[in-house]
Amino acid sequence: MTSDIRVHRDAGLLAYTESLRSVYVAAFCAPPWNEDEKKADEFASRLPANVRRPGFTAAAAARDGDVVGFATAWTTPAPFPTDRCYPQVAAGLGPGHTADWLCGALEIDELAVRPTARGTGLAGNLLEAVTQDAPEGRVWLLTSVQNPRAMTFYRRQGWTQATHPSPDGRGIVVFLGPRHPARSLAPLPL
Repeated sequence: MTSDIRVHRDAGLLAYTESLRSVYVAAFCAPPWNEDEKKADEFASRLPANVRRPGFTAAAAARDGDVVGFATAWTTPAPFPTDRCYPQVAAGLGPGHTADWLCGALEIDELAVRPTARGTGLAGNLLEAVTQDAPEGRVWLLTSVQNPRAMTFYRRQGWTQATHPSPDGRGIVVFLGPRHPARSLAPLPL
């Protein structure tokens, strides 16, 4: 099964909002994320503002006319944001690394594929499509330590874990992309 991946850099993505929301539900309203559909509604309601963010890039994959996966990204502003999970990111990296490594870099906001598309290489292809033009390879993302499958996936894609939360299985981790210039500076786990 092959999927056609199309990159979007503007509001043209909004024509697919309901399909993207459907993929979001399929990916995140099941274990291990267990989000409710209200989160999918919030994702869809944020899209019009997100497509106007500096550096916005999205990749959407369709198979037989149906959207089966997507990735969204934008340029992380300076100063570093203080909403959502950003305070945890800044605490994990410290102010210097946060500013140097993340501000001005491409930030992956969402990566989602339908369960029927898992294991096909689609997620890796979407990640590559949305990050291929990252300035100087500077790209990053965060994920939850409660999803070891996601963490393993990013490592297999060549991403480097840059934060190492306590071993209690809670919190988020930051990954730097395969071409990020700070990869070799990321601390190794204890």
